[in-house]
Amino acid sequence: MENVAEPLANAPTLAQRAYNIRRNALRMGEVQGQGYIAQALDISDVLAVAYFHAMRYRPEDPSWEERDRFLLSNGHYAIALYAALIEAGIVPEAELESYGFDESRLPMSGMASYTPGMEMSGGSLGLGLGIAVGMGLGLKRKKSSSRVYTLFSDGELDEGSVWEAIMSAGHHKLDNIIGIIDVNNQQADGPSTQVMAFEPLVDKLEAFGWFVQRVDGNDLDAVVSAFDAAKAHTEPRPRMIVADTLMGKGVPFLEQREKNHFIRVEQHEWQLALASLEAGRQS
Repeated sequence: MENVAEPLANAPTLAQRAYNIRRNALRMGEVQGQGYIAQALDISDVLAVAYFHAMRYRPEDPSWEERDRFLLSNGHYAIALYAALIEAGIVPEAELESYGFDESRLPMSGMASYTPGMEMSGGSLGLGLGIAVGMGLGLKRKKSSSRVYTLFSDGELDEGSVWEAIMSAGHHKLDNIIGIIDVNNQQADGPSTQVMAFEPLVDKLEAFGWFVQRVDGNDLDAVVSAFDAAKAHTEPRPRMIVADTLMGKGVPFLEQREKNHFIRVEQHEWQLALASLEAGRQS
């Protein structure tokens, strides 16, 4: 089976997919009692659209040559991507309970050599878009129609390597690259915009030759439209989706935490989080 933009009539909706991704992430967080849960919750809508609307892949064959590639530059978001890979059927749901343990295929930071569907290893930030440029050039030379989707965080905009990659992709007119920036305005040292001012972000990206859209990253319809427009854009230039998101989206008491870059949740709070997520779906 290969994922396509027109799902079967009885397939789960994108809202259901996003809910399932959030729930998978919370269940993995409960295994360790901590993690980058708030980021996983904020980016779940984007991942649902990427994996169940936009991208081309085969769950049973993660290395299929004609697949679209999804690069997780912000490797600490691995729990979010695992949640999507489980929902997509690339990683068995049974492995969820192994998250973060020795010998697990789901380490706490993304490792391409361990996890099916993980295209790059994470750790040092700011590398994903540069890798995407290399992949994009390689796919162009092979006459491949595959695209390279790359998710990175607003905190990674602090890294000069990101801006070198932005400039390089524009120079080479890599229209097979679709970047996604998660702008949740939080990083380890405080609000991203105060650690290193990056606005006006859209103007800067456009100045480097990118086709840019800025959307509410937690509005599924807006995210779908942005992915569709990025794929349909006809000019020979790379595409960027700037997604403004809310940390902890879907779990009100996590949304309201002042500092939730890396969180520890008390044992009883995991069930509260799952219940809050379910209540939000029913409302």
